[in-house]
Amino acid sequence: EFRVHYAGFFDPGFGYTDGIAEGSKIVLEVRAHEVPFMVEHGQIVGRVTVERLTHPTDAPYGGAIGSNYHRQSLTLGKQFKR
Repeated sequence: EFRVHYAGFFDPGFGYTDGIAEGSKIVLEVRAHEVPFMVEHGQIVGRVTVERLTHPTDAPYGGAIGSNYHRQSLTLGKQFKR
């Protein structure tokens, strides 16, 4: 079994702070279940689609609403030891 749909959505405002596009990396999490599986260089495993909102959101993603990943740089998941 192969799944790529663990974090399926980005909230409106992800990558912005006070209306300024700071940029944020999106991360594809891949896990193999019960069988060995190797992702090879250049292998297509998913697709990201970005769509514009019809109007600004009332509560954009970010520090003002206590968002978990606001201004977080790339980091290993909590499952990994440092």
